[in-house]
This record gives sequence, C-alpha cells and structure tokens, in this order.
Amino acid sequence: MASTPEPPPARPLWRTILTPRWTGLLVLALAIAAVMSVLGVWQLEVYRSKTAAATAERASIAPVPVESLFSIESGLPAAAVARRVTATGTWAPAADQIFISDRAHEGRKGFWVVSPLLLDSSVRSGTPGAVMVVRGWVPSVDDPAAKAPAGRVSLTGGITASEAQDSSGDAGKGRVLQSLRIPTIVHMVDYRIYDAFVVATSVEQGAGLNGLALVPPPPPPTDHAGLRNVAYGFQWWLFAAFTVWMWGRMMLDAHRAGDPDHQPEDDAAPSGTVSA
Repeated sequence: MASTPEPPPARPLWRTILTPRWTGLLVLALAIAAVMSVLGVWQLEVYRSKTAAATAERASIAPVPVESLFSIESGLPAAAVARRVTATGTWAPAADQIFISDRAHEGRKGFWVVSPLLLDSSVRSGTPGAVMVVRGWVPSVDDPAAKAPAGRVSLTGGITASEAQDSSGDAGKGRVLQSLRIPTIVHMVDYRIYDAFVVATSVEQGAGLNGLALVPPPPPPTDHAGLRNVAYGFQWWLFAAFTVWMWGRMMLDAHRAGDPDHQPEDDAAPSGTVSA
C-alpha cells in the first residue's frame, strides 16, 4: 500500500524576509523612501518661504486712504483686511462713541473705545459717511482718556473686519457692546458707515489717542503663495509609501509562490514507500 507523502512544513515569513535578496531590496526601498520623504519636506519648506515672503510684502505696503480700497456701498473685500490706511475727517458727536467690553491689555480687562470719523471725502460728496475707529483701550468707560474727541484729525491705522459674535441684543441697552460688529453699530448712528474698522496706530494731525493705550493692529492674513509646492510635497510622500508597499507586495508574492530561491537547503523531493 502506497503512503501519501506529507507536504514540507510552510516556510516562516521572517525567513523569507531575512534572505539576502529580500533584505537587500528592503534596504534599497527604505533608502529610496527616505530620499523621497526628504524631498517632500523640502517642498513644504519652499512653500513656507514663499508664503512668508508674500505676507511680509503685503504688510509692507504703504498706507493708502481707506476710501481707495473699497466704497462705502460695498462690503469689506478680503484683500483689504489688515491693510494700512489713512483717514482724514472730523470726529462725530460724542454721543455716537461706543465701547467694546471684556478686552484685555497687559493682563487687565477693560474696554476698547470706538469713535466714528466722518470722512472728508464723503462730506464733499454730499452724503456723509464715517469709518469706525478703534482709538485705544481704557480700564473703564469712566476713564478720562475715554472722553470722545472733537475736531479734525488725520490718522493712520490698520483695517480689521467685524467679529463673529452677535451683539445685536446689546444695541438697546446702551453704548457698551460685547463684540466689534458693523451690523450692530449701523443701527446706532444716523449716517452711513464703512463695513470695516480702522485700528488707530498714530495721529498725524489733531487729537484722538491722548491717554489711551493703543490696541495692536490686526496681523496681516497669511498669503498662501506656492500652494503647488504643497501638492509636490504630498506626491513625494505618496511615492515613498508606494515604494515600501511595492517591496512588501513583491516579497509576499514570492513567499506564497514558494520561490526556489527561498526554499530551505535541506528540503528534499518527496518520496513514497511501498509496503506489501
């Protein structure tokens, strides 16, 4: 009676990996993947460098009249945010001044003082319009420095947009609001106002900042230049991952197929015996 030969024991995966052929290919794959990963990081550094340069260039633009950036009839364009501007006109009546609560300065809570400035250009056009100026910070609304200014003024500052928090419910409670929002303030004055705030940094002529702690102007938004370099960076990382994956796929295929190069040296051809 002939006996059925038993198949040789399955070769452990680790023995296939540790053969000179597949160990060498793994080292090569890891080296290639490492180079590709470095190239991906380099592309991101190029992106950061281009972005920083573009943002710095935007911040260095000389101030221009606020009226030249956008009209009082239109909304604030994204390109105007954080731009340095000049504004010349006459301070609006003291009754139109407002305060923004819960503002920190050097570790203390206080208020921003916001006063409307009636622009000369709008007065000349016959349709008075104003821009809201963040004049500075005070510890309390009764601080002498918070007194509304009067007369003509020429100042420089940075453009900032309305805050997200809704403060419409504060408008009927007085002149203290919780957030800096044009949609709320527009109902508190009798003239048109620009859809933006000017955070004052200096006064060239007239009064307006005496005794107030200046509010830091808004930082320029990041100018995302060189986004193509980010795509290149991710491509290099995908190539690196694919290289390692390809090595693993090829090694597993060879292991499952029983590649002769990986058979144990003492493997012998199966034989059978015949018993009477």
